Amino acid sequence: MINLDHTIVPAHDKEASAKFFARIFGFTYEGPQGPFAPVRVSDTLTLDFGDGRDVPHHHYAFHVDDTTFDAVLGRVKGEDIAYGSGPRETSNMELNDRLGGRGFYFLDPNGHSYELLTRW
Repeated sequence: MINLDHTIVPAHDKEASAKFFARIFGFTYEGPQGPFAPVRVSDTLTLDFGDGRDVPHHHYAFHVDDTTFDAVLGRVKGEDIAYGSGPRETSNMELNDRLGGRGFYFLDPNGHSYELLTRW
């Protein structure tokens, strides 16, 4: 078995990015630890936000249950964040129905693409 323990998410402002991610996804941000601003996603995964000058855009996809999907989508809508049905359609304000589930994409302030999907 292999579990991803953590990954570094490059950011223009690590704390602002960690707070944004935690707020939208419903997690708690507990402050910086060393050079990173970590957000615990689950018992086995932490996203460590780190400051960088040149921030390449990354894609992070999360398989979630329907309740989590609805909660995150509600927070995205509540903050007037554009979202969309595909990786090239991040602002059409539509969901997709791939594999009989629901999904959507949105961008964070660094240009990273986040994807939520209920089926895979």
